[in-house]
Amino acid sequence: MPATISWAAAFGTGDYPDEPPLLEELGINFSHIKGKALAVLNPFKAIDKHIMDDADLAGPLIFCFLFGGFLLFAGKLHFGYIYGLAMLGCLSVYAILNLMSESGIDGYRTASVLGYCLLPMVILSFLSMLARNTIFVAILSALSVLWCTHSASLMFVTVLSMNEQRLLVAYPVGLLYSAFALLAIFE
Repeated sequence: MPATISWAAAFGTGDYPDEPPLLEELGINFSHIKGKALAVLNPFKAIDKHIMDDADLAGPLIFCFLFGGFLLFAGKLHFGYIYGLAMLGCLSVYAILNLMSESGIDGYRTASVLGYCLLPMVILSFLSMLARNTIFVAILSALSVLWCTHSASLMFVTVLSMNEQRLLVAYPVGLLYSAFALLAIFE
């Protein structure tokens, strides 16, 4: 007797009761993405020391696609610049943090923190797509650079226990997010 195949079996776990869902198997957990995004969006809330124990790149990739997509809607095709700048920034911040901290951090966590803290730049790219007033966008970009820098340096300092070195961490991170803001402002 031939087995019948249904569409529901193609998108579910089928006859395998212990099989995890596909997104869970790929390591994409939307509740963790939401929690980390809310931690970035609320800069005055204390960061949990174990927030980066489950570092992932699904959220940062979503935010990079949104950043590039909003810039594309504004008529700026900068996907290559975004990924090149993100890669160079992650490598340089990774090197700086490993030179500064006693415990060190891996590149995966560095990319995860920098990617999640890109969320205010996504908001900037959306608002700069809508508003063409250069003074408003310039003020908004300065605020978003400060917001991204504050969130990322707070996460790095909390995870690596480097409270005395927060300004030293914030400076290169702020330069990186300033470059992202320049992509959002200028044509």
